[in-house]
Amino acid sequence: MTPEEYENLPAEERKAKDQEDRAREAAEQAALPYKWTQILGEVDITVPVPKGTRGKDLNVVIQKKKLSVGLKGQEKILEGELCQEIKVDDSTWTLEDNESVLIHLEKINDQQWWANVLTHHPKIDTTKIEPANSKLSDLDGETRGMVEKMMFDNQQKQMGKPTSDELQKMEALKKFQAAHPELDFSNAKIS
Repeated sequence: MTPEEYENLPAEERKAKDQEDRAREAAEQAALPYKWTQILGEVDITVPVPKGTRGKDLNVVIQKKKLSVGLKGQEKILEGELCQEIKVDDSTWTLEDNESVLIHLEKINDQQWWANVLTHHPKIDTTKIEPANSKLSDLDGETRGMVEKMMFDNQQKQMGKPTSDELQKMEALKKFQAAHPELDFSNAKIS
């Protein structure tokens, strides 16, 4: 079904289609030999292994575009090409309770949702992902500064006051006038 056909469905049919798609996705994901979650910048994968497994029994390979997990001397539990590139140096794996391998992958493109982990596995519909609300403190310095400036400017506009850019221009003009008292700005139109 194309996106246009989906949009033209009556609300009831669209809801039924969404439920059917979610059920199919859930069944496909449950059949995988691992569970995975993601946020914009990272993917976390949990791979069950036989109880009592030790780290030295495992063979875990994390590469920029490939991932494999297996027990030494046995067939791989999972192996294949990652759907997107990762930061190898920032990605890790650990063995938890001697029964599951936790793999943490840092995405290179931290502004993109992954449809799947390995390219040959079933995809999820990334358009239906509802990200958790984030806090200003979660943002990096530059992004946080930009968001705070936008919030301040929006607040100033609502109160009919000058925005940060307008305040900056007014301050620069005051400094210039103070440095050049001999100039007359009384008839100047400044925009």
